[in-house]
Amino acid sequence: MRIVSLLPSATELVCGLGLQDRLVGVSHECDYPSTVECLPKLTRSRIPSGLASSDIDIIVSEQLENNQILYDLDIPLLVELAPDLVVTQALCNVCAVSGNEVVRAFDQLSENPVLVNLEPTSLGEVLDSVIEVSQAADCADHGESYVKELRNRIKSVGDKSNKISNQARPRVALLDWVDPLFDGGHWSPEIITLAGGKPCFGVQGEPSQRRGWSELIDAGPEVILVALCGFDIERSIHDVRRFVSSQEFLRLKKNADTRVYLFDGNAYFSRPGPRLVDALEITANALHPDVHALPASVMPALKIET
Repeated sequence: MRIVSLLPSATELVCGLGLQDRLVGVSHECDYPSTVECLPKLTRSRIPSGLASSDIDIIVSEQLENNQILYDLDIPLLVELAPDLVVTQALCNVCAVSGNEVVRAFDQLSENPVLVNLEPTSLGEVLDSVIEVSQAADCADHGESYVKELRNRIKSVGDKSNKISNQARPRVALLDWVDPLFDGGHWSPEIITLAGGKPCFGVQGEPSQRRGWSELIDAGPEVILVALCGFDIERSIHDVRRFVSSQEFLRLKKNADTRVYLFDGNAYFSRPGPRLVDALEITANALHPDVHALPASVMPALKIET
């Protein structure tokens, strides 16, 4: 079976199922595991590289408002690769090539590959997507065992957090953009709760929302988790330093004695794939290090001096 993945979380999922040798093409953002970076790239972004976060927000907002696409799909390459299975998404047009673009591309394929369109908005739905892809790839038994492993890790964190009193659970705001401010949606409130915190913002299953500084200050989070969408630690650190040196944050710090932790948002929070379980474990360790030991396989969150 020849598999094409058009989003990073699906690539991670396919590799987690042990199917990396069947991948014949990926998106331009697929970078984990690193061995997939040598595969043909089927997408490219229309957003220029090197822009400030505020400029990226302006471009994305304008293109979405005008119903313009943010990513191009290389249809001739897709035809050449002749996949049997294509995994894509219909969750977020900001994150990857849209599902509608993929459907239009299918009209040009001589064969009829299986199309799996993922749109998980919670940890449970991420596990469901593992099963869906494993069934489409004819490895359902392995999918069941992989899901069992992931579910046990989630349960382990949840069971430990259940022993934490309500008074010991900090108010937590997760931000996936800081210029301007956006809260973390979809699975983020669920992760915070499972990790032993009280989410200040977000509704499970709903997209992230733009927030004003007054909302953040009024919420008075004791902990802010910064996981910038699509950015790694190196790219994020400049934005975070500006964030914590702003007059608004200094006011919040004075009111709530807020602690700030930086995550590799690109790796752990932006992608609805298996590494959301890593994100849960890292979050739990940041909030309650005496309760949640960090697995050796993941790096801790970076505490930002404020």
